[in-house]
Amino acid sequence: MLLDALTARSGAAPLHVEQLHWRWYGPLDTRRFREAWRAVAAQEPVLRAAFAEHAAVSAAAGPCVVVHPDAAPDPVRHPYGSADWHSLLVGERLRPFDLHRPGPLRIALLDEQAGPAGPTRVILTFHHALLDGWSVRLLLRSFYRAYLAAGRIRGGERRPDVRDHLDWLARQDDTAPRAYWARAVPPPDSRTLPAAAATATARAEAAAAHGDRRARTGHGRARIRLTPGEAVRLREWAARHGAAESTALGAAWALLLHRGTGSGFRPAPVAFAVAASGRGITLRGAAGLPAPLQGPLPLHVRVDPSAPVTRLLADLAGATLGASSYEWVSHGQIHTWSGRSTDSELTASLLAFDPPAGPPFHPGPPAAVEAELAEEGVQLGRPQAVDAYTALPISIRAHHDCEGGLVLTAVNDRTRIPDREAEAALAQTALLLRELPADADGITPAREFLRLLAEAVGPAAPTGPPAARGTGLVELRPAAHPGAGTVLLVPPPGATADCYAGVADAYRGPQALATVAPPADAAACLRALRPALAAGEPLLLGGYSGAGQLAYEVARRIGAHGWRPPPVAVAASARGLARTLRTAAPPADGG
Repeated sequence: MLLDALTARSGAAPLHVEQLHWRWYGPLDTRRFREAWRAVAAQEPVLRAAFAEHAAVSAAAGPCVVVHPDAAPDPVRHPYGSADWHSLLVGERLRPFDLHRPGPLRIALLDEQAGPAGPTRVILTFHHALLDGWSVRLLLRSFYRAYLAAGRIRGGERRPDVRDHLDWLARQDDTAPRAYWARAVPPPDSRTLPAAAATATARAEAAAAHGDRRARTGHGRARIRLTPGEAVRLREWAARHGAAESTALGAAWALLLHRGTGSGFRPAPVAFAVAASGRGITLRGAAGLPAPLQGPLPLHVRVDPSAPVTRLLADLAGATLGASSYEWVSHGQIHTWSGRSTDSELTASLLAFDPPAGPPFHPGPPAAVEAELAEEGVQLGRPQAVDAYTALPISIRAHHDCEGGLVLTAVNDRTRIPDREAEAALAQTALLLRELPADADGITPAREFLRLLAEAVGPAAPTGPPAARGTGLVELRPAAHPGAGTVLLVPPPGATADCYAGVADAYRGPQALATVAPPADAAACLRALRPALAAGEPLLLGGYSGAGQLAYEVARRIGAHGWRPPPVAVAASARGLARTLRTAAPPADGG
């Protein structure tokens, strides 16, 4: 997530920012509301947490979380008529978080009518780098109690907090998860996107490579709903075959991915990520811990069209169970352990299935708290989530609405999947979820559902696996051995594409020697360095005279996000730069 923030394109909507909003019916005391959140922040260190710049924790190997002594959310109340609801929701979402300042949660209030009785819209906007959705609902429970107590929270036994989680992670032995993910990582030939989306991604990347700016950017959002009756049929069908609804969603998505393999009715591997709560760990009190525990885990399964579709269901359930044993491991760690190139994606889509509303599945306000609020004339509407944008081409989240229907929401990166392709993929997924329960006896082969898809949307064009996203790095010479590091030559203003050809001949160090196609700005250089930063390799920035200002800006941004700032070497000629690089190059072990 920090890499996404570091390498974000200028003007792009922030990634990993989720929202929760609902209506507050009845009187709302702003001062009391603010004091209640201050009390929660005093109790929960995560609301006072931020990421330190490297200079503040020079002994750390990488980004480090620090807890500040005094910080709290500062709710902003907008009087009736002063703001438009939708504009406020979008505006809060687009306002970036500074992850180096405490406060991963901000709050906006909007009065929908004049007068003290409301209703008032409440918007919580939070960043996944320090808070997940479950955490925010836990914080709300504490907030309601503090609000009823006029901004005070009773003391008691200290509960685990984000610091305990970080300490617990630091003590874990990664031998077993390394061994597990070495064999469970998706194969390189796995299909990771539906066929139409894969070809659309290739077109978008080709257009971007040629400087075509006409393509629509940003993120799209599509939604489709299964009726309560259809949702009950799906749940009962999955349970009858020993699986959960979330596994049925995975089976539908796997079938959709298989259509893109071009293998017809032959077996083929597919891969996608699933959201894991991260709370099934041995840390005491993890279920009630506000922290960034939720994360994606890559799954893969071999879809055999001739086998019963319930076999696919069982294979996915087994893969999910195996992965859940190590749900505390991050996707980045898994990628590193896989040995795959940092440019290649293990998965390109994410599935998330929210548990039903209310305890024990969702930590909503206790009945006693709701009763006390009602005595004060306050009623709470049901919170609704606005999913975060991610760096993946598409993500799908499922949740039950208040009527029992199953709502599927797709969020797509328009630079990689056009809106119409995302909407089509969502519709096809819903079609399969409606039709899977027709397999009452569990013997219908998967090919029958693949035929159903073909009849609904036409034949799939055979395509190979989608190309990995490029980082913009132009390699002049590969590294002599793994871990040797990277030297990035920053192009000066007005440089030509071959301006550093002479340096590649003059400098024979072990590091990979690379540059960025000119003209380049700091963001382009940072995107090129992203794989090296993710791998923790030693870095060195270099360039001809004139490139120094840009190189120092790149180094400053790397240090500001918690990594060790790389040294910068500048000279006027190829031979002079080669000599300076030899002097400035860090040891290959990163020391």
